[in-house]
Amino acid sequence: MKSRQTGIVMRTLYLCALVLSLSGPARAAEPDWPASISLATAAPGGTYHAYGAELAKILRRELGISVAEQLSEGPAENIQLIQSGAVQLGFVTMGAALQGWNGSGAWTKGRQLRAIRALFPMYDTPFTFAVLKDSGIRTLADMAGKRIGVGPRGGTAGDYLPKFLTVLNIDAQLVFASYEDLSAQLQAGKIDLLAAAAGAPFPALAALDAKKLVRFIGLGRNEILALRLAMPELTAATVPAGAYPSLLRDYATVGLFNFAVASADLPDSLVFDIVAAVFAHRDELIRAHPAAAETIPANFSRNTFLPYHRGANRYYSNSMARDIVQGD
Repeated sequence: MKSRQTGIVMRTLYLCALVLSLSGPARAAEPDWPASISLATAAPGGTYHAYGAELAKILRRELGISVAEQLSEGPAENIQLIQSGAVQLGFVTMGAALQGWNGSGAWTKGRQLRAIRALFPMYDTPFTFAVLKDSGIRTLADMAGKRIGVGPRGGTAGDYLPKFLTVLNIDAQLVFASYEDLSAQLQAGKIDLLAAAAGAPFPALAALDAKKLVRFIGLGRNEILALRLAMPELTAATVPAGAYPSLLRDYATVGLFNFAVASADLPDSLVFDIVAAVFAHRDELIRAHPAAAETIPANFSRNTFLPYHRGANRYYSNSMARDIVQGD
């Protein structure tokens, strides 16, 4: 009798434990987790915003805490927001991360901004140039004397286009604004060319291309070489044919890889669960934006200098060990 009662008690305890394990994200009850976190992305009309809105939704559901998207001017401001403690997560290009880490970008004012830690790879950022179909601009050299929309002042294109023009010895007028605004300005003839640095298809360009309003201006081999020699953080990049309906051939350009970063102060267990949630629900990110197809653990090697958060390190260590075991 006593043995039977003991068995009943044990089964009851087991069922209680099973119910608790299936009842949602238990991690949220951990005392060192914040009740809410903020994710710095970029202005509407860009890839960061589309990717970030979906990521915030995934994390809210999977972590059981409040995750708010904060719009910004892009990578440089995102790094500054994390440095100040205003947000806990953000998106950056590796170029901006390198400038912030070393304090070499003009926007850092000589300060080394080292509160950020790498979380996971996102996607490559190709630089893409587009004009209205009836424009006389055929090459980058034709940009001389023209008005170029480059996105927000703190965004990737806004940061790099002045350097591009210097390297290529082109004198042009840069126009800073959100891509939604610049798209309207291009259609109205207020700017001559739109320069974007974002995962393809870039929403603002995709909307214009869907209306059959634009054509793309490619970079020549010598221009790509000159830019990469001047800025070693740039990599060779390709926008594949079909990324935009009117793009019938691969578009050769230069690019920067994007990473999600976090404050070094976030709890390790929270960061581990963030990274795990991203890779487990990557299909949802891809539906939000096709660029997320490059959000895979293997691309963690695209970061060559920025320290990974301890929680992210634990995830990749476990993941690689699991792959080795399964490979055996």
